[in-house]
Amino acid sequence: MSRRQMIKKTLKIIIPLIIIAVGIGGFVWYSATRPVAPEDEIISRRGIHWHPELSVFIKGQKQEIPANLGIGIRHESIHTHDSSGVLHLEIQGVIRKKDIRLSRFFEIWNKQFNSSCIFEFCNGPDGSVKMFVNGNPNIEFENYQMKNGDKIEIRYE
Repeated sequence: MSRRQMIKKTLKIIIPLIIIAVGIGGFVWYSATRPVAPEDEIISRRGIHWHPELSVFIKGQKQEIPANLGIGIRHESIHTHDSSGVLHLEIQGVIRKKDIRLSRFFEIWNKQFNSSCIFEFCNGPDGSVKMFVNGNPNIEFENYQMKNGDKIEIRYE
């Protein structure tokens, strides 16, 4: 057997072994470095595609929720397509409770929202922040975990 044939034969064995070793190494690295979530923090392991609705009223005036919020160079997992107030929660893979908190949408929108403030309006002599989910008072505010079909209303009055 010529030297050239031996090199070809050796490469036919070595290259697949290298590919397999890199693949196994990548899997081990991914498994070792991915964040571990406690079971009680996991909402779904197969992703979600939910549509809660959000309305914000300041002193009786409905505030517009911008179209295409969270859509752009980076496509956010919570976003809008129009100004109807329908939020799109399109999240792949493992979903944790923190991924569906209402605060996440306000972070994407770059607006303030918590139990004391909505936008620049904060609890005080001029009014206070109230939240309703599906018509019922809710005091979870920024920590509220949205669900498919929710009707969320935030009022400052």
